[in-house]
Formats: sequence, structure tokens, C-alpha cells
Amino acid sequence: MELVTEIWQGSGLYQMSGGQAVMLLICLLLLYLGIVKKFEPLLLVTIGFGGLLSNIPGVEIATGDGLLHLFYVVGITTGAFPLIIFMGVGALTDFGPLLANPRTLFLGAAAQFGIFATLLGALGLTYLGWADFSVRDAAAIGIIGGADGPTAIYVAGKLAPDLLGAIAVAAYSYMALVPLIQPPIMKALTTEAERKIEMVQLREVSKTERVLFPIVLLLLVALVLPSAAPLIGMLAFGNLMRECGVVDRLSDTTQNALINIVTIFLGLAVGSKLSAEQFLDMSTLFILGLGIVAFGIGTASGVLMGKLMNRLSKQAINPLIGAAGVSAVPMAARVANKVGLDANPHNILLMHAMGPNVAGVIGSAIAAGIMIMFTS
Repeated sequence: MELVTEIWQGSGLYQMSGGQAVMLLICLLLLYLGIVKKFEPLLLVTIGFGGLLSNIPGVEIATGDGLLHLFYVVGITTGAFPLIIFMGVGALTDFGPLLANPRTLFLGAAAQFGIFATLLGALGLTYLGWADFSVRDAAAIGIIGGADGPTAIYVAGKLAPDLLGAIAVAAYSYMALVPLIQPPIMKALTTEAERKIEMVQLREVSKTERVLFPIVLLLLVALVLPSAAPLIGMLAFGNLMRECGVVDRLSDTTQNALINIVTIFLGLAVGSKLSAEQFLDMSTLFILGLGIVAFGIGTASGVLMGKLMNRLSKQAINPLIGAAGVSAVPMAARVANKVGLDANPHNILLMHAMGPNVAGVIGSAIAAGIMIMFTS
């Protein structure tokens, strides 16, 4: 009988707290969204499973010398994993649509307004006494509005590591929900006639332009804002490998094997921070709420900038592509294209929307650099 009692008291079921039980359910929900609903499965599956491991009582894999904690220290604390992911994003991204229509930089820039609006919102909650966010916390939360998971994780790891789990889950959840969140905002801010606007064919971008762009981008941004150099630098390097045509093996490795391996480690490391004591508090609810507000403001500001540019430009611009200014590549561009096709079956906006979409990636990295510079 004593043996049975000892076994029972040593079991995870006996040691489990109510908070851990809740977090296990939340992590199972993340797995459901990733596997069944296919919402950002590469990250939600790994984050969800890492969260399961971190909330099972008696399992020390996410603390101390545990494997997941080592992943976190090596990859997140140092900032290595998000930067390597950014290199892979650069290798996967075609900047041609942006180079063919440089005006879309303004759309990508406008969509970053949600980041700074949310920073002010987080500070406002603290001022009202509803929350207790420092300036560094507020800056990390605001980056969710850029809809760029690696950037959000990078900034949170630098400025607010205790909020990393909530920020990462919010960032990737809202990225996954782009097809649900964005269309109502886009339709509310545009008329039927604006959604039907057809845009002219993009010009052909030369190889020289494609090769020079990442180099010029790095020099311009890094010399003005050094704190953004790590993110922009890895993005630019990945894109240079893609476009230069002389390191195809390296480009292929970066686009496939390397980014896949690091994605596994990144997701498990983030999941290790979904422990009940870190995740289940009012600050997490505020972060989730502020995150969706940030995403909505970013979408709206991009669309409104598209409407303004359409009125001022000689060449027609469909305001829908402004919604792609958030950094969810290429999902936001696909959503803009779908909403445009719903209004006009002959309206193919995908390549036009990729311009502000990749501009948004650059914009969120620059915004992250600004946050780090002014709050460190």
C-alpha cells in the first residue's frame, strides 16, 4: 500500500496544479489549430508540443539543464534563431515586385503604424493602473502589430524575455488568422469600386537591380540605424544568396534544410516558456488583446495609405494591397488578391500585393531596431 501511495504521489497527475492543467489544454488547442486547421503549422505544432513538455509536472526538460531550456538559452537569449530564420526568409523572398513598384514601400511603412500605436496602448494601460508594463515590455508587445513572428521573438528576447511566450503565441496566432481578421477591415474601409481597381502589369526587374538591392538596403539601414542591422543584415544576406546566382547550394540549404531545422528548435524553445506561472496572468490577456488591436490598426493604416496614394497617383492603385503591408509573407498578399478577385474576377493583385508585403518585412525590422535603440 505504501508503494502504491509513493507511486501515486510521484506521478504527474498528483503533482499537477490547476494552472498546469489549463496550460495543457491551451497547448492541445495550439496543436489542434496547427494540425487540423493548418494555422501556421510549422510553428504552432512545435510551440504547442514544447508547451506540453514544459507543463507536465516533474519533467525538467524546460528548466535548468533541460534540453528545451538549452535551446532557449542558445537560440533565443542570444537572438540566433530569429536571425537565422530571417536569413531563410530573405532567401525565400522575391523583392522583384517591390523593385518594380517602389511606391509600395509607403504601404509597408504605413502598416507599421500599428506597432507604435500599440506601444502607446500598453503604456496607457499601465498609466491607468490596469497593467504593469515597462517601456521595454510595451515595445516588445507593440512588435506583434508587424505580424512578423521572428522579429517579435527577437525583440521580446532582447527587451521582455518574461513575456516571450505570450508575445510569440499572439504573433503567430494572429499571423495564422490573417484570412479571418483582415477581410472585414479591408471591406469596411474600401468601396466596391475601389476593390475592383485593376493595376497595370509590373515592369521586368533586371538581375543587376536584384543583386544590388540587398547590399544597398543593408548599408542604408545599418549606417542610419545600427540596432536594426542584425535583422536587416540576415534578411539581406539570405536574399543576396538567392539572387547572385553563384551560391545556389548555400541558397538551397538556407531555404530548406537550415530554416527547417532552426524552426524546430525555435518552436520548442518558445514552447518552453508557456509554463503556467509565466503565461496565466492578466498581462497575457492584455498582450493578446493589444496584439489583435495592433494587427487591426496595421491593416487599416495600410489600406488607408493605399486609398490616399490612389487619389494622388496618376496610375491606379488598388487600396487592398495596402493591407499586405503587414509582414505575414505571403499570406497577407494572398488575402489581398482573394478580396480583389471577389470584387472583380479579372483583378489579379497577387504580385502587386507582394511589393508592400516584403516592404512590411523590412519595415518591421526597422521598427524593431528603433524599439531596441530607444529602450535599451
